[in-house]
Amino acid sequence: MLTGTIINTLVILAGSAVGLGIHALAGRFSSVLGEKGARLGERLQALMMQGIALCVLYIGISGSLKGQNALAAILSMALGAILGELLDLDGRMNRLGQWVQDRTVRVLKGGGGSVAEGFVTASLLFCVGAMSIVGALENGLTGNFDTLKAKSVLDGISSIIFASSLGVGVALSAVPVLLYQGLISLAAGVLSPLLGDAVIAEMTCVGSLLIVAMGLNMLGVTKIKVMNLVPGIFLPILLCRIL
Repeated sequence: MLTGTIINTLVILAGSAVGLGIHALAGRFSSVLGEKGARLGERLQALMMQGIALCVLYIGISGSLKGQNALAAILSMALGAILGELLDLDGRMNRLGQWVQDRTVRVLKGGGGSVAEGFVTASLLFCVGAMSIVGALENGLTGNFDTLKAKSVLDGISSIIFASSLGVGVALSAVPVLLYQGLISLAAGVLSPLLGDAVIAEMTCVGSLLIVAMGLNMLGVTKIKVMNLVPGIFLPILLCRIL
């Protein structure tokens, strides 16, 4: 039931380790070439991040087109935003990331990037979206984890790039991935009577819209508090039975 989630977690940890190694090598490369090498490394990291952001947008747009009930998606986003703001999920996530940063400052020694930024950014990217929810549900309901295999590949590549620029916080995002997807898989059996193709389609649509928002944030186009919209992903479970 949790096989796909465990694989996904291990891939994120492995990718993060590779990314941190690249970060260390980049530091040595910069020290050899001086300021010119440092600028080259910064430009390369920025370009890779932009490339990943475009891929995130592609995944989000593709998933959002699977929705079939526009009203359910609109209401899910609106009501989800209200719940998220009341619970201050974005603030709580950032405070958690800051707490992690304070506890690991000795390990970082001031040169590993922002743990809070890496933890929050990677956690949102790896947890929020169609592949995370649908894959965890698929694994929990049927034992099949093909979707999470594909997600693991994407997360592994992303974790390499993120860790090389944002530091060890990306590796720590494996914990919420394990808890989040694991809980969804375990709860799938209990929720199975409420789930159907229509519900999955709308959950996929709403989750994918949040992935689009994340991609826009990564490109610096917007500053959407994506975490405050997360409750909307689960509202189609109720709304699709009403609308």
